[in-house]
Amino acid sequence: MAATTQRLIPVFSLILAMLLWASSFVALKLAFSTYHPMQVIFGRMFIAALCFVGFIPSFRKINWRQQDIKYLLIMGISEPCLYFILEAKALELTSASQAGMITAMLPLLVAILAWSWLKESINRTTLAGFSLAIIGACWLSLASETSINAPNPQLGNFYEFLAMVCAAFYTVSLKHLTNNYPPLFLTAFQAFIGSVFFFPFLFMPGAGLPLIWDPVPALAVIYLGTFITLGAYGCYNYSVSRIPASRAAGYINLIPVFGVILGMIVLGDRLNLSQWLACGLVFCGVWLSSRKKEEPATVS
Repeated sequence: MAATTQRLIPVFSLILAMLLWASSFVALKLAFSTYHPMQVIFGRMFIAALCFVGFIPSFRKINWRQQDIKYLLIMGISEPCLYFILEAKALELTSASQAGMITAMLPLLVAILAWSWLKESINRTTLAGFSLAIIGACWLSLASETSINAPNPQLGNFYEFLAMVCAAFYTVSLKHLTNNYPPLFLTAFQAFIGSVFFFPFLFMPGAGLPLIWDPVPALAVIYLGTFITLGAYGCYNYSVSRIPASRAAGYINLIPVFGVILGMIVLGDRLNLSQWLACGLVFCGVWLSSRKKEEPATVS
C-alpha cells in the first residue's frame, strides 16, 4: 500500500499542477484587464518570493556545485524570465482557450530538445506526431477570429509557441538539477530570480507601481503568486524529481482540456468549428507521439 501511495503522489501532484496552470491563463486575462503586464508578472514573482523568505536559512545548507550554475541559469532564464514575457504578450493578443491549446505541443518540444541536447533517439511515430501537432497548431491560429478576448490571435499563438520552447528548456534543465537539489529550493530560485529580473520592467512607460486596488484583478495577481508560482511549480518540480521528465511533460496535455473549459466558464471564450477540428488534430499528434511502438529509431 505504501509503495502504491508513493507512486500515486507524483501523479496527483502533476494533475493538480496542470489544473492550476490552466487556471493561470484565466487569472492572467483578469489581471491584465486593469494592470500593466509587467506589474502583474513582477507582482506574482514578488509574492511568491515572500512566501519563501522563511526557508532561506535551510537553503544555506545546500551544497552548490559549480558545474550546475549553467543549468540553474538556463532554468531561471527560460522560466520564469523569458517564458513569462512571452506568455504575457500572448495573452494580450489571443484567448485563454487558444493559448491553453498551444501548450499541448510542449511534450513534443521536450522530445525534440532531448534528442538535440541529450542525444536521445526519436522514432518515426514521434516525428509523425510532432508534424501533426505543428499543422494543428498552425490551423488553430489561421482559423482564429478577432474578438475582444483575442485581438490578434495569430501573433498571440506564435508568442505562446515561443513560450513553450522556453518551457522545454526549463523542463530538461530542471530534470538535471533535481538529481542534486531539492524541488523546494529550485522553486524558490525561480521566484527570487524572477523578482530581480522583472523589477526593472516596472519603470517601463505605462507600468510603475500599481496605484489602484481593483478587487478581482488584484486577487488574480495574488492567486498567480501563491497558487501558480508557488503551488503549481512546486507540485511540478516535486513530480519531475520523482519520475522521468518526458513522462511528466506528457501531463501537459491536460492543460488544453482544463484551459478550454475554464476559459469558456469564466471568460466566455468560444471556439468555432474549424478551431475545434484543429484542436482535434493537435491532440491526435500528441497521442501519436506518445505511443510506445517497437520500431527502430530513424533519428539518433
